[in-house]
Amino acid sequence: MAVLNVKPTRMELARLKSQLKLSVRGHKLLKDKQDGLMKEFIIKVRQTNELRKEVIGLLGHAMQNFSIAKSLIDEKFIEEIMAIPAQSVSLDIDYRNILSIRVPRMHFNYSQASDQKVDLSYSYLNSNAELDVAFEELVAIMPKLLEFAELEKTCQLMAAEIERTRRRVNALEYRTIPDLEDTIYFIRMKLEESARATTSRLIKIKELDSEDII
Repeated sequence: MAVLNVKPTRMELARLKSQLKLSVRGHKLLKDKQDGLMKEFIIKVRQTNELRKEVIGLLGHAMQNFSIAKSLIDEKFIEEIMAIPAQSVSLDIDYRNILSIRVPRMHFNYSQASDQKVDLSYSYLNSNAELDVAFEELVAIMPKLLEFAELEKTCQLMAAEIERTRRRVNALEYRTIPDLEDTIYFIRMKLEESARATTSRLIKIKELDSEDII
């Protein structure tokens, strides 16, 4: 704790009291924001962990089928298939607010309706069932991968904001507010001391005046 370098005047005392009141109010608001962020963050982290497990499981199954297909088909044929995309995809990103944090919302735009089956555009005579299933599973996983990326980024932004809010709360709680309280106490003591000295002088002057009259 430290006393601020200010003049011990009534005007300064009034200013510091107002600043203390504002700091206490700001501390409460930031503390409420921090609590709200933590609750929302925990929810998002749980959603992210659940989706991560689901995506890893789906990707594992798709890659297993792809590995089997790759072992049974000429690798050049697979490279030709992968070189020509079945459809074009673009990504749109907009934002929404979660407790004053701008978090992204991501959307895929496909060249055909998302509910239509993707035409993989290759000969089924040169492929096998594992390759067909692997491609279909990978296409189906894409929306979940996008949702996972959105949740992951949201958690990162919320974690950074929680840390910033925590530092501000701690600065107010352990530095700003105690310093203001100590300074206000110091000024009050100085003013009371000055008032007692003034009273003592007045009493002494009154006593001297009384002696002169006698």
